[in-house]
Amino acid sequence: MAEATHENSSAGGNIDLSQFYQIFFEEAGENLDQMEQMLLALDLEHADDEELNAIFRCAHSIKGGAATFGFADVAELTHQMESLLDKLRRHELQPTPPMVDVLLESSDALKLLLARHQGQGVEPPPTGELVARISALAHGTAVAAPAPAPVAAAAAPVQAPTPAPAAALAEGERKLTIRIGPLDQLAQADGIGELFRDIAGLGRIESTRDDGQFRSLEVFTRSSDSDLLDLFTFHVSKEQIQISEAGAPTTGEGRDFGFFDDAPGTPAAPAAVAPAVPVAQAAPAAKPAPRAEARPAAAGGLESSTLRVSVSKVDQLINLVGELVITQAMLAQKSRELDSTANQQLLAGLVDLDRNTRDLQEAVMSIRMIPMSVVFNRFPRMLRDLASKLGKKVELITHGEATELDKGLIEKITDPLTHLIRNSCDHGIEMPEERLARGKPDHGTITLSASHQGGSILIEVRDDGKGLSREKLLRKAREKGMDAPDTMTDTEVWNLIMAPGFSTAEVVTDVSGRGVGMDVVKKNILSLGGTVEIDSAEGYGMSVKVRLPLTLAIMDGMSVRVSDEVYILPLSSVIESFQINPGDINTVAQGAQLVKVREEYMPVIELEKIFSVPRFEFHGGSPIMVVVEAEGSRVALMVDELLGQQQVVIKNLESNYRKVPNVSGATILGDGKVALILDTSGLVRRSRH
Repeated sequence: MAEATHENSSAGGNIDLSQFYQIFFEEAGENLDQMEQMLLALDLEHADDEELNAIFRCAHSIKGGAATFGFADVAELTHQMESLLDKLRRHELQPTPPMVDVLLESSDALKLLLARHQGQGVEPPPTGELVARISALAHGTAVAAPAPAPVAAAAAPVQAPTPAPAAALAEGERKLTIRIGPLDQLAQADGIGELFRDIAGLGRIESTRDDGQFRSLEVFTRSSDSDLLDLFTFHVSKEQIQISEAGAPTTGEGRDFGFFDDAPGTPAAPAAVAPAVPVAQAAPAAKPAPRAEARPAAAGGLESSTLRVSVSKVDQLINLVGELVITQAMLAQKSRELDSTANQQLLAGLVDLDRNTRDLQEAVMSIRMIPMSVVFNRFPRMLRDLASKLGKKVELITHGEATELDKGLIEKITDPLTHLIRNSCDHGIEMPEERLARGKPDHGTITLSASHQGGSILIEVRDDGKGLSREKLLRKAREKGMDAPDTMTDTEVWNLIMAPGFSTAEVVTDVSGRGVGMDVVKKNILSLGGTVEIDSAEGYGMSVKVRLPLTLAIMDGMSVRVSDEVYILPLSSVIESFQINPGDINTVAQGAQLVKVREEYMPVIELEKIFSVPRFEFHGGSPIMVVVEAEGSRVALMVDELLGQQQVVIKNLESNYRKVPNVSGATILGDGKVALILDTSGLVRRSRH
């Protein structure tokens, strides 16, 4: 079946279905993620019709696609899920925790089945036991219910023929006549018979007859007309199918029954269900899926509101825009040397070019921006399973799911956030009886939030668990030979858990296990140009704040001059700048320098000494201090001149040259020279030592 082709009436030619495989796999993955989120958010006591219909549509869409492409194991499992979900949305059954559990397990199994069909070498578990459990739940305690279960359980995962059931109508079955034709216009009429053979539980064909022009199938099935049309549509055009029940023909006109359509239609039996199938749903953080492009041949002429483009093409576009920004900066710099009166029109054009370049850069960068919901949505399931395993009650609250972050950062921040949330659940949240003894609710709360702050994104993981103990941390640090005087601030004490080597087995029992892998979390976040801040109150909880740049490709920077060299400071780190006299700088022990800024003494870093910048002229002016902030601390950088603010294209120095201390990257200036982008976090850490 996977190689099957069919003649499409609107396109007028044969189409190889394999060209749609990747689209199906992507959409199936999206549907599974969406279904999982909605199952986790489902209110079992007061299940909303719209939510139940939305979950049903996810399973329905996967089933239709799998059946068409010949993935019988996927179609079989989703068909059973769909049967259970159909009874839930019709209110024939009340949702229960075991139902949610088996549907979530089925979602996991489907991901593995799909991965195997994609050639990823994954060996999925047998689905027979899952199918039997779903079927048993769908039929409750009814005597007639067990009949379909052995059939499904005995079926092999792939291409399993369905044993013929008894001739009499089983509970819930209908007898239909399916009329296909004209036969001389069909290429794949036999495909419909294959569907009934390959999908366990779909039904059975009692008899087939041809009159030369049309083929008629006598079918026993529990499926609705629209479900059947969804399955048939890629083998036969829907205009060439007529379904009739008890002698009343139906043509299925007026609706699009393509299998990628996520409106399954109204089941034929109880017509009253029709209004309950919404066109749109308010599912949490539902991801848009470009459904129309998945079936260009079958649907013909439908427009899509989204477009799938490979990431490599987007990256190429971003690189080209980066080069354009550099060229524009060069033209802007050269234009300052021109006579403004004689070249008025040219200069006006360059101003427009500057504005259009910035708009283009922002538009292109936004293509790579992805909402944080993509990351957040994986945590409810993980937390549910972990809390269940630990015997704890934990609620996850999320804020700012719509906040967007660059795709490259999204992928790299997922693991650190996963670790932080597991730590909060495993070692921060107390057992229910312990919480009650402390006067807390028996269920703990983990809050995950994301928001924009200036040119950065702030992600916070906060829990209301036991928090960190200052005394225990200091004692453990001293036991390990670390410098930990009592004069350390709380922030410095909390940061001890992120010190390399602090994560030991003893910490797990002695200090709530908060040190486990935290050094790795910090290292990963620092490598992204981000910072980590920890706050805690013993007995009340803990907070970990992660600050990240919005993108790793282009940023706003402040250009500064030191002698003849130009350096770039990330604008998001710059707090203020001021001019001082050399006498305002105080030298303390070991040659360290401090400058007083509004009653606060701040470490001074001379970039001239850090980077060994040669001086070719006598510098008689007053130095300029630029205050930068990173990792919760501020330092004053001594420079000769502020050159101004500009957008810079970040080039990776490590991949093109080697890693340089206190430097995070490089950029090309308008005059073609290379300027180093300073690592403000590294400079702040240097000042501490």
